[in-house]
Amino acid sequence: MDDAQRPPGRRQGGPGPRQAVSRLGPAASRLRAASARLRPDLAPFRHARQFRLLYAGQAAGTVSAMICYVAVPYQAYQLSRSSLVVGLVSAAELVPVLIAGLVGGVLADAVERRVLIVATQAGAAACMVALAVNALLWQRLWVLFLAGGLLAGVFGLQRPSVEAIVPTLIAREDLHGASALASLLGTAAQVGGPLLAGLLLTGGAPVAYLIAAAACAVAVLPFGAMAGSRSDGHGDGDGDGPSLRGLAAGMRYARSRPDLLGTYLIDLGAMLFGAPYAVFPQVAASLGGPAVLGVLYAAPGFGAVAVSLTSRWTRQVHRHGRAIALAVCGWGIAITAFGLAPGLALAVLALAVAGAADTVSGLFRMTMWNQSIPARVRGRLAGLEMISYSTGEPLGNVETGAVATVTGSVRLAVVTGGLASLLGAAIVCLALPALWRYDARAAPGAPGR
Repeated sequence: MDDAQRPPGRRQGGPGPRQAVSRLGPAASRLRAASARLRPDLAPFRHARQFRLLYAGQAAGTVSAMICYVAVPYQAYQLSRSSLVVGLVSAAELVPVLIAGLVGGVLADAVERRVLIVATQAGAAACMVALAVNALLWQRLWVLFLAGGLLAGVFGLQRPSVEAIVPTLIAREDLHGASALASLLGTAAQVGGPLLAGLLLTGGAPVAYLIAAAACAVAVLPFGAMAGSRSDGHGDGDGDGPSLRGLAAGMRYARSRPDLLGTYLIDLGAMLFGAPYAVFPQVAASLGGPAVLGVLYAAPGFGAVAVSLTSRWTRQVHRHGRAIALAVCGWGIAITAFGLAPGLALAVLALAVAGAADTVSGLFRMTMWNQSIPARVRGRLAGLEMISYSTGEPLGNVETGAVATVTGSVRLAVVTGGLASLLGAAIVCLALPALWRYDARAAPGAPGR
Protein backbone atom coordinates (compact mmCIF):
# COMPACT_ATOMS: atom_id res chain seq x y z
CA MET A 1 0.00 0.00 0.00
CA ASP A 2 1.49 3.33 -0.98
CA ASP A 3 1.12 6.53 1.01
CA ALA A 4 -1.85 7.71 -1.06
CA GLN A 5 -3.77 4.61 -0.02
CA ARG A 6 -2.96 4.80 3.68
CA PRO A 7 -5.66 6.06 6.09
CA PRO A 8 -5.26 9.67 7.20
CA GLY A 9 -2.88 10.02 10.12
CA ARG A 10 -0.89 6.86 9.18
CA ARG A 11 1.27 8.23 6.40
CA GLN A 12 4.99 7.81 6.73
CA GLY A 13 4.70 6.21 10.14
CA GLY A 14 2.61 9.05 11.65
CA PRO A 15 0.83 8.58 14.99
CA GLY A 16 -2.19 6.30 14.92
CA PRO A 17 -5.50 6.91 16.66
CA ARG A 18 -4.36 5.28 19.90
CA GLN A 19 -1.15 7.29 19.94
CA ALA A 20 -3.04 10.53 19.31
CA VAL A 21 -5.51 9.81 22.09
CA SER A 22 -2.64 8.94 24.39
CA ARG A 23 -0.92 12.21 23.56
CA LEU A 24 -4.11 14.19 24.19
CA GLY A 25 -5.14 12.03 27.16
CA PRO A 26 -4.12 14.28 30.10
CA ALA A 27 -5.61 17.42 28.53
CA ALA A 28 -8.78 15.59 27.52
CA SER A 29 -9.11 14.13 31.00
CA ARG A 30 -8.76 17.56 32.57
CA LEU A 31 -11.33 18.96 30.15
CA ARG A 32 -13.78 16.15 30.93
CA ALA A 33 -13.26 16.64 34.65
CA ALA A 34 -13.86 20.38 34.37
CA SER A 35 -16.97 19.92 32.25
CA ALA A 36 -18.29 17.35 34.71
CA ARG A 37 -18.01 19.89 37.52
CA LEU A 38 -19.94 22.42 35.44
CA ARG A 39 -22.95 20.18 34.77
CA PRO A 40 -26.13 20.16 36.83
CA ASP A 41 -26.19 17.46 39.48
CA LEU A 42 -29.08 15.15 38.53
CA ALA A 43 -28.40 12.38 41.03
CA PRO A 44 -31.56 13.06 43.12
CA PHE A 45 -33.72 12.57 40.01
CA ARG A 46 -32.09 9.24 39.22
CA HIS A 47 -32.26 7.90 42.75
CA ALA A 48 -35.67 8.94 44.14
CA ARG A 49 -39.12 8.82 42.52
CA GLN A 50 -40.66 10.67 45.48
CA PHE A 51 -38.24 13.55 44.91
CA ARG A 52 -39.26 13.65 41.24
CA LEU A 53 -42.93 13.95 42.21
CA LEU A 54 -42.16 16.68 44.73
CA TYR A 55 -40.13 18.53 42.12
CA ALA A 56 -42.90 18.33 39.52
CA GLY A 57 -45.41 19.81 41.95
CA GLN A 58 -43.00 22.55 42.89
CA ALA A 59 -42.41 23.36 39.22
CA ALA A 60 -46.08 24.05 38.50
CA GLY A 61 -46.63 25.82 41.81
CA THR A 62 -43.57 28.03 41.45
CA VAL A 63 -44.55 29.20 37.95
CA SER A 64 -47.99 30.17 39.24
CA ALA A 65 -46.48 32.05 42.17
CA MET A 66 -44.08 33.94 39.90
CA ILE A 67 -46.91 35.07 37.63
CA CYS A 68 -48.68 36.58 40.64
CA TYR A 69 -45.37 37.99 41.86
CA VAL A 70 -45.37 40.23 38.78
CA ALA A 71 -49.13 40.72 38.29
CA VAL A 72 -49.93 41.98 41.80
CA PRO A 73 -47.39 44.87 41.86
CA TYR A 74 -48.25 45.67 38.24
CA GLN A 75 -51.93 46.01 39.07
CA ALA A 76 -51.13 47.93 42.26
CA TYR A 77 -49.13 50.48 40.28
CA GLN A 78 -51.84 50.72 37.61
CA LEU A 79 -54.42 51.53 40.29
CA SER A 80 -52.29 53.89 42.39
CA ARG A 81 -49.42 55.20 40.22
CA SER A 82 -47.20 55.04 43.34
CA SER A 83 -44.07 52.99 43.98
CA LEU A 84 -44.70 53.43 47.71
CA VAL A 85 -48.06 51.68 47.35
CA VAL A 86 -46.32 48.87 45.45
CA GLY A 87 -43.93 48.50 48.38
CA LEU A 88 -46.81 48.56 50.88
CA VAL A 89 -48.64 45.82 48.98
CA SER A 90 -45.50 43.72 49.30
CA ALA A 91 -45.26 44.61 53.00
CA ALA A 92 -48.83 43.37 53.52
CA GLU A 93 -47.34 39.90 53.20
CA LEU A 94 -45.17 40.42 56.26
CA VAL A 95 -47.56 39.51 59.09
CA PRO A 96 -49.02 36.46 57.28
CA VAL A 97 -45.49 35.26 56.49
CA LEU A 98 -44.34 35.71 60.08
CA ILE A 99 -47.29 33.74 61.43
CA ALA A 100 -47.15 31.13 58.68
CA GLY A 101 -43.42 30.58 59.13
CA LEU A 102 -43.81 29.79 62.83
CA VAL A 103 -47.00 27.76 62.50
CA GLY A 104 -45.90 26.01 59.32
CA GLY A 105 -42.60 25.02 60.89
CA VAL A 106 -44.30 23.50 63.93
CA LEU A 107 -46.83 21.67 61.75
CA ALA A 108 -44.07 20.32 59.51
CA ASP A 109 -42.60 18.51 62.51
CA ALA A 110 -45.95 17.23 63.79
CA VAL A 111 -48.28 16.22 60.93
CA GLU A 112 -48.01 14.35 57.65
CA ARG A 113 -46.22 16.79 55.40
CA ARG A 114 -47.70 15.54 52.13
CA VAL A 115 -51.25 16.28 53.32
CA LEU A 116 -50.25 19.78 54.43
CA ILE A 117 -48.53 20.45 51.09
CA VAL A 118 -51.61 19.40 49.11
CA ALA A 119 -54.01 21.43 51.28
CA THR A 120 -51.96 24.61 51.08
CA GLN A 121 -51.54 24.26 47.33
CA ALA A 122 -55.32 24.14 46.92
CA GLY A 123 -55.64 27.20 49.17
CA ALA A 124 -53.14 29.10 47.02
CA ALA A 125 -55.17 28.35 43.90
CA ALA A 126 -58.28 29.76 45.63
CA CYS A 127 -56.41 33.00 46.44
CA MET A 128 -55.40 33.36 42.80
CA VAL A 129 -59.00 32.92 41.68
CA ALA A 130 -59.99 35.71 44.09
CA LEU A 131 -57.35 37.97 42.52
CA ALA A 132 -58.71 37.18 39.05
CA VAL A 133 -62.28 38.01 40.09
CA ASN A 134 -61.14 41.30 41.60
CA ALA A 135 -59.22 42.23 38.45
CA LEU A 136 -62.20 41.36 36.29
CA LEU A 137 -65.07 42.86 38.29
CA TRP A 138 -64.02 45.14 41.14
CA GLN A 139 -60.45 46.43 40.64
CA ARG A 140 -60.14 47.32 44.32
CA LEU A 141 -56.73 48.03 45.78
CA TRP A 142 -57.64 46.65 49.19
CA VAL A 143 -58.30 43.23 47.64
CA LEU A 144 -54.68 43.15 46.45
CA PHE A 145 -53.56 43.77 50.02
CA LEU A 146 -55.87 41.09 51.43
CA ALA A 147 -55.57 38.37 48.77
CA GLY A 148 -51.85 38.99 48.29
CA GLY A 149 -51.27 38.65 52.02
CA LEU A 150 -53.33 35.47 52.22
CA LEU A 151 -51.47 33.99 49.26
CA ALA A 152 -48.13 34.70 50.92
CA GLY A 153 -49.42 33.15 54.13
CA VAL A 154 -50.60 29.98 52.43
CA PHE A 155 -47.29 29.48 50.65
CA GLY A 156 -45.58 30.27 53.95
CA LEU A 157 -47.44 27.41 55.63
CA GLN A 158 -46.36 25.08 52.85
CA ARG A 159 -42.69 25.92 52.48
CA PRO A 160 -41.35 24.45 55.76
CA SER A 161 -42.95 21.09 54.92
CA VAL A 162 -41.49 21.12 51.40
CA GLU A 163 -38.01 21.91 52.66
CA ALA A 164 -38.15 19.55 55.64
CA ILE A 165 -39.34 16.59 53.59
CA VAL A 166 -36.44 16.71 51.09
CA PRO A 167 -33.78 15.09 53.33
CA THR A 168 -36.19 12.22 54.02
CA LEU A 169 -36.51 11.46 50.29
CA ILE A 170 -32.86 11.26 49.25
CA ALA A 171 -29.46 10.17 50.57
CA ARG A 172 -27.19 12.65 52.34
CA GLU A 173 -24.67 12.62 49.51
CA ASP A 174 -27.40 13.82 47.14
CA LEU A 175 -28.33 16.88 49.22
CA HIS A 176 -25.93 19.09 47.25
CA GLY A 177 -27.72 18.01 44.09
CA ALA A 178 -31.16 18.56 45.62
CA SER A 179 -30.19 22.08 46.66
CA ALA A 180 -28.89 22.83 43.19
CA LEU A 181 -32.01 21.41 41.52
CA ALA A 182 -34.24 23.44 43.83
CA SER A 183 -32.20 26.49 42.92
CA LEU A 184 -32.47 25.64 39.22
CA LEU A 185 -36.24 25.34 39.52
CA GLY A 186 -36.57 28.62 41.34
CA THR A 187 -34.31 30.44 38.93
CA ALA A 188 -35.93 28.99 35.83
CA ALA A 189 -39.26 30.17 37.25
CA GLN A 190 -37.71 33.58 37.90
CA VAL A 191 -36.93 33.80 34.20
CA GLY A 192 -39.93 32.08 32.66
CA GLY A 193 -42.56 33.25 35.18
CA PRO A 194 -42.01 37.01 34.79
CA LEU A 195 -41.61 36.77 31.01
CA LEU A 196 -44.83 34.77 30.83
CA ALA A 197 -46.49 37.22 33.21
CA GLY A 198 -45.43 40.18 31.08
CA LEU A 199 -46.91 38.46 28.04
CA LEU A 200 -50.13 37.56 29.84
CA LEU A 201 -50.52 41.05 31.29
CA THR A 202 -50.74 42.47 27.78
CA GLY A 203 -54.08 40.65 27.70
CA GLY A 204 -55.09 42.01 31.09
CA ALA A 205 -54.57 41.12 34.74
CA PRO A 206 -57.55 38.70 34.85
CA VAL A 207 -55.89 36.50 32.20
CA ALA A 208 -52.62 36.39 34.15
CA TYR A 209 -54.34 35.47 37.41
CA LEU A 210 -56.49 32.75 35.83
CA ILE A 211 -53.50 31.10 34.15
CA ALA A 212 -51.65 31.25 37.45
CA ALA A 213 -54.58 29.63 39.25
CA ALA A 214 -54.71 26.82 36.69
CA ALA A 215 -50.98 26.09 37.06
CA CYS A 216 -51.34 26.18 40.83
CA ALA A 217 -54.17 23.63 40.69
CA VAL A 218 -52.14 21.35 38.40
CA ALA A 219 -49.44 21.17 41.09
CA VAL A 220 -51.87 19.33 43.37
CA LEU A 221 -51.65 16.22 41.16
CA PRO A 222 -47.97 15.24 41.66
CA PHE A 223 -48.10 16.34 45.30
CA GLY A 224 -51.10 14.07 45.82
CA ALA A 225 -49.33 11.17 44.08
CA MET A 226 -46.52 11.20 46.62
CA ALA A 227 -46.54 8.35 49.09
CA GLY A 228 -47.69 9.31 52.56
CA SER A 229 -45.79 7.68 55.38
CA ARG A 230 -44.87 8.46 58.93
CA SER A 231 -41.19 8.35 58.14
CA ASP A 232 -41.62 10.88 55.31
CA GLY A 233 -44.13 13.25 56.78
CA HIS A 234 -44.80 12.41 60.39
CA GLY A 235 -42.64 11.60 63.31
CA ASP A 236 -39.60 13.62 62.27
CA GLY A 237 -40.33 15.84 65.21
CA ASP A 238 -39.88 15.17 68.88
CA GLY A 239 -42.94 13.05 69.39
CA ASP A 240 -45.36 15.80 70.37
CA GLY A 241 -48.16 17.44 68.46
CA PRO A 242 -48.08 21.13 67.46
CA SER A 243 -47.38 23.21 70.58
CA LEU A 244 -45.71 26.35 71.86
CA ARG A 245 -43.28 24.10 73.70
CA GLY A 246 -42.20 22.57 70.41
CA LEU A 247 -41.79 26.04 68.89
CA ALA A 248 -39.67 27.12 71.84
CA ALA A 249 -37.49 24.03 71.46
CA GLY A 250 -36.81 24.98 67.85
CA MET A 251 -35.93 28.53 68.89
CA ARG A 252 -33.50 27.24 71.51
CA TYR A 253 -31.78 25.05 68.96
CA ALA A 254 -31.45 27.99 66.53
CA ARG A 255 -29.89 30.14 69.27
CA SER A 256 -27.38 27.37 69.98
CA ARG A 257 -26.11 27.55 66.39
CA PRO A 258 -24.63 31.01 65.68
CA ASP A 259 -23.55 29.77 62.25
CA LEU A 260 -27.20 29.12 61.37
CA LEU A 261 -28.29 32.46 62.83
CA GLY A 262 -25.70 34.07 60.61
CA THR A 263 -27.24 32.54 57.48
CA TYR A 264 -30.66 33.91 58.44
CA LEU A 265 -29.44 37.40 59.33
CA ILE A 266 -27.08 37.93 56.40
CA ASP A 267 -29.83 37.08 53.93
CA LEU A 268 -32.33 39.22 55.84
CA GLY A 269 -29.97 42.19 55.61
CA ALA A 270 -29.37 41.71 51.89
CA MET A 271 -33.08 41.77 51.16
CA LEU A 272 -33.98 44.41 53.73
CA PHE A 273 -31.64 46.97 52.20
CA GLY A 274 -31.03 45.73 48.68
CA ALA A 275 -34.40 44.57 47.33
CA PRO A 276 -35.06 46.77 44.25
CA TYR A 277 -38.37 45.28 43.11
CA ALA A 278 -40.69 48.06 44.32
CA VAL A 279 -39.31 50.45 41.70
CA PHE A 280 -39.58 47.99 38.80
CA PRO A 281 -43.09 49.11 37.73
CA GLN A 282 -41.97 52.75 37.79
CA VAL A 283 -38.85 51.96 35.76
CA ALA A 284 -40.84 49.85 33.30
CA ALA A 285 -43.50 52.55 32.85
CA SER A 286 -40.83 54.88 31.50
CA LEU A 287 -39.21 52.24 29.30
CA GLY A 288 -42.05 50.39 27.60
CA GLY A 289 -44.69 48.95 29.92
CA PRO A 290 -45.55 45.35 30.86
CA ALA A 291 -43.06 43.67 28.53
CA VAL A 292 -40.16 45.61 30.05
CA LEU A 293 -41.53 44.88 33.51
CA GLY A 294 -41.38 41.18 32.75
CA VAL A 295 -37.77 41.52 31.57
CA LEU A 296 -36.76 43.35 34.76
CA TYR A 297 -38.31 40.70 36.99
CA ALA A 298 -36.80 37.94 34.88
CA ALA A 299 -33.29 39.43 34.72
CA PRO A 300 -32.04 38.05 38.07
CA GLY A 301 -33.17 34.64 36.89
CA PHE A 302 -30.80 34.71 33.92
CA GLY A 303 -27.78 34.77 36.21
CA ALA A 304 -29.40 32.36 38.61
CA VAL A 305 -29.99 29.78 35.88
CA ALA A 306 -26.35 30.04 34.80
CA VAL A 307 -25.24 29.20 38.36
CA SER A 308 -27.76 26.39 38.75
CA LEU A 309 -26.81 24.74 35.45
CA THR A 310 -23.16 24.60 36.53
CA SER A 311 -23.86 23.45 40.07
CA ARG A 312 -21.62 20.38 40.34
CA TRP A 313 -18.70 22.59 41.35
CA THR A 314 -20.42 23.23 44.68
CA ARG A 315 -19.53 19.70 45.82
CA GLN A 316 -15.90 20.83 45.98
CA VAL A 317 -16.65 23.77 48.33
CA HIS A 318 -16.71 22.97 52.05
CA ARG A 319 -16.56 26.42 53.63
CA HIS A 320 -20.21 27.18 53.06
CA GLY A 321 -20.39 30.18 55.41
CA ARG A 322 -17.59 31.95 53.58
CA ALA A 323 -19.28 31.27 50.25
CA ILE A 324 -22.56 32.70 51.57
CA ALA A 325 -20.92 35.88 52.85
CA LEU A 326 -19.00 36.53 49.63
CA ALA A 327 -22.12 35.89 47.55
CA VAL A 328 -24.10 38.44 49.58
CA CYS A 329 -21.34 40.97 48.95
CA GLY A 330 -21.66 40.20 45.24
CA TRP A 331 -25.39 40.87 45.52
CA GLY A 332 -24.79 44.30 47.07
CA ILE A 333 -22.27 45.28 44.41
CA ALA A 334 -24.58 44.17 41.58
CA ILE A 335 -27.59 46.04 43.01
CA THR A 336 -25.46 49.17 43.27
CA ALA A 337 -24.49 48.70 39.61
CA PHE A 338 -28.17 48.34 38.68
CA GLY A 339 -28.91 51.67 40.31
CA LEU A 340 -26.09 53.33 38.36
CA ALA A 341 -26.88 51.66 35.00
CA PRO A 342 -27.50 54.27 32.26
CA GLY A 343 -29.80 52.07 30.17
CA LEU A 344 -31.92 48.93 30.06
CA ALA A 345 -29.22 46.59 28.73
CA LEU A 346 -26.74 47.32 31.53
CA ALA A 347 -29.55 47.30 34.10
CA VAL A 348 -30.56 43.80 33.00
CA LEU A 349 -26.92 42.67 33.10
CA ALA A 350 -26.49 43.99 36.64
CA LEU A 351 -29.68 42.28 37.78
CA ALA A 352 -28.49 39.03 36.21
CA VAL A 353 -25.25 39.22 38.20
CA ALA A 354 -27.29 39.95 41.33
CA GLY A 355 -29.41 36.88 40.65
CA ALA A 356 -26.30 34.74 40.22
CA ALA A 357 -24.88 35.94 43.54
CA ASP A 358 -28.19 35.39 45.32
CA THR A 359 -28.37 31.85 43.93
CA VAL A 360 -24.88 30.98 45.16
CA SER A 361 -25.85 32.24 48.61
CA GLY A 362 -29.14 30.35 48.59
CA LEU A 363 -27.58 27.14 47.34
CA PHE A 364 -25.03 27.00 50.16
CA ARG A 365 -27.56 28.09 52.77
CA MET A 366 -29.89 25.27 51.76
CA THR A 367 -27.12 22.67 51.72
CA MET A 368 -25.86 23.85 55.08
CA TRP A 369 -29.31 23.56 56.65
CA ASN A 370 -30.10 20.17 55.14
CA GLN A 371 -26.78 18.65 56.14
CA SER A 372 -26.47 19.95 59.68
CA ILE A 373 -29.96 20.42 61.17
CA PRO A 374 -31.24 17.34 63.03
CA ALA A 375 -34.47 15.75 61.82
CA ARG A 376 -36.34 16.42 65.06
CA VAL A 377 -36.34 20.22 64.50
CA ARG A 378 -36.00 20.39 60.73
CA GLY A 379 -39.50 21.75 60.09
CA ARG A 380 -39.27 24.45 62.74
CA LEU A 381 -35.88 25.60 61.50
CA ALA A 382 -37.24 25.64 57.94
CA GLY A 383 -39.99 27.93 59.24
CA LEU A 384 -37.43 30.30 60.74
CA GLU A 385 -35.46 30.26 57.50
CA MET A 386 -38.61 31.02 55.56
CA ILE A 387 -39.30 34.00 57.82
CA SER A 388 -35.82 35.42 57.29
CA TYR A 389 -36.10 34.88 53.54
CA SER A 390 -39.65 36.14 53.12
CA THR A 391 -39.78 39.12 55.46
CA GLY A 392 -36.64 40.84 54.23
CA GLU A 393 -37.92 41.41 50.72
CA PRO A 394 -41.33 42.95 51.65
CA LEU A 395 -39.67 45.29 54.15
CA GLY A 396 -36.94 46.04 51.63
CA ASN A 397 -39.56 46.92 49.03
CA VAL A 398 -41.14 49.38 51.46
CA GLU A 399 -37.74 50.92 52.16
CA THR A 400 -36.83 51.21 48.47
CA GLY A 401 -40.28 52.49 47.48
CA ALA A 402 -40.32 55.02 50.31
CA VAL A 403 -36.85 56.39 49.49
CA ALA A 404 -37.74 56.62 45.79
CA THR A 405 -41.00 58.44 46.60
CA VAL A 406 -39.58 60.84 49.19
CA THR A 407 -36.41 61.75 47.26
CA GLY A 408 -37.91 61.48 43.80
CA SER A 409 -34.86 59.43 42.75
CA VAL A 410 -35.02 55.75 41.88
CA ARG A 411 -31.25 55.74 41.45
CA LEU A 412 -30.60 57.01 44.98
CA ALA A 413 -33.00 54.47 46.46
CA VAL A 414 -31.34 51.53 44.73
CA VAL A 415 -27.69 52.57 45.11
CA THR A 416 -27.95 53.27 48.84
CA GLY A 417 -29.68 49.92 49.31
CA GLY A 418 -26.91 48.04 47.53
CA LEU A 419 -24.22 49.71 49.61
CA ALA A 420 -26.16 49.01 52.81
CA SER A 421 -26.29 45.31 51.86
CA LEU A 422 -22.49 45.24 51.74
CA LEU A 423 -22.26 46.90 55.13
CA GLY A 424 -24.82 44.50 56.59
CA ALA A 425 -22.87 41.45 55.40
CA ALA A 426 -19.70 42.76 57.06
CA ILE A 427 -21.52 43.42 60.33
CA VAL A 428 -23.05 39.92 60.45
CA CYS A 429 -19.67 38.25 59.80
CA LEU A 430 -18.01 40.31 62.55
CA ALA A 431 -20.83 39.73 65.03
CA LEU A 432 -21.20 35.99 64.26
CA PRO A 433 -17.75 34.75 63.18
CA ALA A 434 -18.99 31.15 63.34
CA LEU A 435 -20.67 31.79 59.99
CA TRP A 436 -17.37 32.72 58.32
CA ARG A 437 -15.58 29.75 59.95
CA TYR A 438 -18.22 27.14 59.09
CA ASP A 439 -16.76 24.05 57.40
CA ALA A 440 -19.09 21.27 56.21
CA ARG A 441 -16.41 18.65 56.93
CA ALA A 442 -16.59 19.45 60.65
CA ALA A 443 -20.32 20.20 60.83
CA PRO A 444 -22.89 18.23 62.89
CA GLY A 445 -24.02 15.23 60.89
CA ALA A 446 -20.91 15.11 58.70
CA PRO A 447 -19.63 11.58 57.95
CA GLY A 448 -17.50 10.31 60.80
CA ARG A 449 -18.98 12.73 63.33
